[in-house]
Amino acid sequence: WMSECGLYVFQLFICFLSRFVGRKLNVCYNAVDRHVEDGRGDRAAVIYDSPVTGTKFVSRFAGVLVRHGVKMGDLVVIYMPMVPQAMFRMLACARIGATHSLIFGGFTSKELSVRIDHAKPKLLVTASFGIEPGRRVEYIPLVEKALELSSHKPHKVLIYNRPSMEKVSMHPDLSLDWEEEMATARPHDCVSVPAHHPLYVLYTSGTTGTPKGVVRDSGGYAVMLNWTMSNVYGLAPGEVWWAASDLGWVVGHSYICYGPLLHGSTTVLYEGKPVGTPDPGAFFCVMSEHGMASMFTAPTAIRAIRQQDPQAEHGKQYPLSRLRNLFVAGERCHIETLEWAKRSFGVPVLDHWWQTESGSSITASCVGLGCSRTPPAGTAGQAVPGYNNVIDDDMQQVKPRTLGNIVVKLPLPPGVALSLWQNQTLFKELYFTKFPGYYDTMDAGFVDEGFLYIMSRSDDVINVAGHRLSTGALEEV
Repeated sequence: WMSECGLYVFQLFICFLSRFVGRKLNVCYNAVDRHVEDGRGDRAAVIYDSPVTGTKFVSRFAGVLVRHGVKMGDLVVIYMPMVPQAMFRMLACARIGATHSLIFGGFTSKELSVRIDHAKPKLLVTASFGIEPGRRVEYIPLVEKALELSSHKPHKVLIYNRPSMEKVSMHPDLSLDWEEEMATARPHDCVSVPAHHPLYVLYTSGTTGTPKGVVRDSGGYAVMLNWTMSNVYGLAPGEVWWAASDLGWVVGHSYICYGPLLHGSTTVLYEGKPVGTPDPGAFFCVMSEHGMASMFTAPTAIRAIRQQDPQAEHGKQYPLSRLRNLFVAGERCHIETLEWAKRSFGVPVLDHWWQTESGSSITASCVGLGCSRTPPAGTAGQAVPGYNNVIDDDMQQVKPRTLGNIVVKLPLPPGVALSLWQNQTLFKELYFTKFPGYYDTMDAGFVDEGFLYIMSRSDDVINVAGHRLSTGALEEV
């Protein structure tokens, strides 16, 4: 923290929470600079296809942003593939107090244009190409089309040209080149911001309707991520961690970029796929090569590996002696997928549940707190400290093993969404109106002996002869 005064305070304005009132900090400082100052500057922060420290890139790119008029309170859109430079841009924005909105690189021009119009960025940052199995993705035509479609026009578009590939550009009055800008950039110090200052905006909706941009605060988010790295995932500073997701999703923001760096862990950034880059042994190879202590992925990735390699033969050549746990989330994980992963990776496989809005797990097996690494099959764990409750439509606690709406009693813990970008009214109506005094997750499930079982979205629950049936339960019949 960069301020002397202030208490840990929850203020509830209908359903709006303000945390760490009166305190200031800088997330980039806590993720990068303080580790260097503590003598860990030579430790790898990011593993891509080689270890990366990146401190000088972050501070100098912050200088580039400032030189082109970006200041605290401005918003920068980042539309890039899975390369370290995308993380450097996120951190550089945080360094000067600018809010970033990193948009998934797989989105089309139409989806990008909708987000540009809603976010109204001062600067847009992109790359020349992304790499997919068997092809490359040309980003510049997508950006040009998006700018044609959008009413709002950013002042400049900064382009990172990937090495060993042809150089691309846009109109000279609009585009800036990363290498040229960095060559003359001056490092910029961290700017302290209030704890409630928006660190980023992450869009979750499609192209129809009003875009839903989740706003994350700086102070609560940093505290929450640092706490979860040790208490939920059981990681120690210096250990290697891999969240096999994309920077464009909440897992990428929380557990590829900010969480591990705040905690002093080394994070792996992977541009490949679970299969096809080059084979179903890719995940095993990455974990073995870098001495992974723990990993986080989606059940979809495990199913893809299993489908192509049912006996995990490709993975058997890679020792995983340092791997302790494998965490899964993002969708309901069926028991057979969990059991296959346990056999194939040789470690406990722990399902946990969270949302873009929560920013981290709502339920989990908190291995750092000594929770069991062998929870009942099919569960998403127990409530993480700060979260509770399953109720029914009549605002009553339901009986064990009875399907109900999953809600969280207010006040919410640090790190949960601060608001929706430019739409505080929708934020209140969407999450806090149906169940007064609670946050509505819009998911349905049940509790048994303290363990939560996520079954479906609330609107996927079917009422048959007075019995509430979830789509998840029906799938298992």
